[in-house]
Amino acid sequence: MRLHASCAARMGPGGYDAVLLLSPPGGGKSDFLLRLLRYDFVLVADDQVLIDDNIARAPPCLAGLLEVCGLGIFHVDHAPSAVLRLAIQLIRPATRLPEPAWHDGTGLPLVHIDPACPSGPDRAVLALEAACGRIRQHTGAFTA
Repeated sequence: MRLHASCAARMGPGGYDAVLLLSPPGGGKSDFLLRLLRYDFVLVADDQVLIDDNIARAPPCLAGLLEVCGLGIFHVDHAPSAVLRLAIQLIRPATRLPEPAWHDGTGLPLVHIDPACPSGPDRAVLALEAACGRIRQHTGAFTA
């Protein structure tokens, strides 16, 4: 499957754990991905993501390329592939105490994050850790 999305990953105990960033065109996917790079994430794919058996990768012509609005397209370190663990819908404003949800196309746990929120990358880190089962949540998106 090919999605109009972006993807970033962090190294976990078993390899790269990835988040799929979803929004309409111009919705802030690349900008949010750029901010995640400061949180030990690496680029997997920007603008288009190929998904096969929950493994994400970039189309070969886009591998290692990140578009930064107002500056251009940059070559950055990237992971050739990563296991998808979480889908993040970038939306303004996000729900305060969400119920568990799943992305229709992939079946991944789905959370909503405001891409303009200064703590957005911190929220993505917490959500990925919860989706991977490395932290527990009392109430919200990762409670059954």
